[in-house]
Amino acid sequence: MDISYLLLIIFSITTIIGLYKLFPLAGEQGWKAFVPLYNFIVWLKIIKKPWWWIFLIITPGVNFLMYAIMCLLTAKSFNKRTSQDQVIAFIAGYFYLPYLGFQSTTQYVGPEDMSKKKPSIAREWTDAIVFAVIAATVIRTFFLEAFTIPTSSLEKSMMVGDYLFVSKMSYGAKIPNTPLSFPFAHHTLPFTQSTKSYLEWFKFPYLRLPGFGSVKNNDIVVFNYPDGDTVALGAQDQSYYQLVRDFGWKAVNTPNAINQYSGLPFGDVTARPADKRENYVKRCVGVAGDTLKIVNQTLYINSKPAYKAETMQYHYLVKTDGSTVPSKLLDKIDVTDYPSGYRVLGNDSTGAAYIQMNLPFNKVEELKKLSFVKSVEPMIDSAGRYAPEIFPHSPKYAWNNDNFGPLYIPKAGVTINIDTTNIVLYNRIIKNYEGNDLEIKGDKIFINGQDSKTYTFKLDYYFMMGDNRHNSADSRAWGYVPADHVVGKPVFIWMSIKEDNKNTARNDIQSGFLKKLKTSLFDDKERRARFFTFVSNDGISKSYLIPFLIIIAAIWGFFQFRNKRKSKTVKGK
Repeated sequence: MDISYLLLIIFSITTIIGLYKLFPLAGEQGWKAFVPLYNFIVWLKIIKKPWWWIFLIITPGVNFLMYAIMCLLTAKSFNKRTSQDQVIAFIAGYFYLPYLGFQSTTQYVGPEDMSKKKPSIAREWTDAIVFAVIAATVIRTFFLEAFTIPTSSLEKSMMVGDYLFVSKMSYGAKIPNTPLSFPFAHHTLPFTQSTKSYLEWFKFPYLRLPGFGSVKNNDIVVFNYPDGDTVALGAQDQSYYQLVRDFGWKAVNTPNAINQYSGLPFGDVTARPADKRENYVKRCVGVAGDTLKIVNQTLYINSKPAYKAETMQYHYLVKTDGSTVPSKLLDKIDVTDYPSGYRVLGNDSTGAAYIQMNLPFNKVEELKKLSFVKSVEPMIDSAGRYAPEIFPHSPKYAWNNDNFGPLYIPKAGVTINIDTTNIVLYNRIIKNYEGNDLEIKGDKIFINGQDSKTYTFKLDYYFMMGDNRHNSADSRAWGYVPADHVVGKPVFIWMSIKEDNKNTARNDIQSGFLKKLKTSLFDDKERRARFFTFVSNDGISKSYLIPFLIIIAAIWGFFQFRNKRKSKTVKGK
């Protein structure tokens, strides 16, 4: 049995035993302690707390904190009010409750009456912090969570430096797999590089609450990075599986092994539960049941050309008369994704210059009209060229970024035929995402010890891609995104900060958050236009920054006016 469930059983038994002994002392019948949920409602009645606390008690992420608070209040209600008793009750309530119940001197005196006792500053701050932690945890778990765009894979739809809110209600909030975690931290404790912010003593199975809808084609989606189930802690920004493909398993997992990309140690290799994997944001181009194919950069879903955002970007080979492109012109045609956004490749014998540029396709014609530009051609990886970094990482499927598929996206309940050729498309689903034992022996496939020629999927899957098609690590690199990895939908950008420009030739590198905020808010009209905007699949709404500032100023002015009137009234008396 998993240690998580064993501990849960032990703690449940000790709690029930403790409540069974304590209930009669408070005038309640002991049998009520054996009725799930009802026993907690009776418990709340005894410590004189509102019945609706039951919703906080069953909320993962705050339920353990609420349990500790209830144990502390119980100790006070049964006349155990020393600092030692309160600390033990708060930290080890599972064992303190039966200990309290079996003591012959235990008596019920009711909750401490705080109305006659002025709370200390420490108590006031503690109450405020606990309330803030509980409220914020509930909000970020089930309603809205703050998120920052970390990469340029969705440039220009979502920009690096966008600070936004992600709606958990759009697709239904997930019950956390690991509810025992440090507040407001994702997978690593603050001020550390690799210390886990969560405990795996308790793990809950995948469960999603009802939402406003399901993931649809072209939705921009935040999800947990599927390849992040295993990470090398010294290279958390890189796919562990790609590192293994590049260097070999032994080279990555050997103690003190050096990452040849960074020159730093790979560090320890660890596994992460689904809810603690990195958060990514991409566009869902294919949903469960779709068949996807890319032909010379054109994406087809079920044999039909897919949606193409106006700002979708590709690499182009630009030939000029030898001139480079001025920085002001780069701004005008929206070249921002450095260093791949602008790279001089060299000159030919005639003096013509060749430049690799990452362009939104709606700016290509504008670039072609410039007098010094001779040609602009898309850089397309040829069909049939095998790219080992592209899913499914097998020579049997000679796919690359620009020519990919056809690939069926699995749907829950659908049964497919499997063999030793196509198993590379689904082995990770069968083993990692759906928890089966998988073995290949010769020309036979064994699933959970059974010779299998078919497989029925348990979950829906999605195919995610970035709009910045040549600078996006997406499903083309690591495959499907399971339904239990979907986090939510970006809905609102409240701030957008222009990050340091990596093209040093342009000589406009900024440093420091406040300086970048000033630049973004006052000097960069495109960034300023992103403040206080709503997010849609086609882009962002107009900025609501000015109306927001006007409302804030009006509220501030109202309270200032009211305070002055009160002051005059008091003086008049």
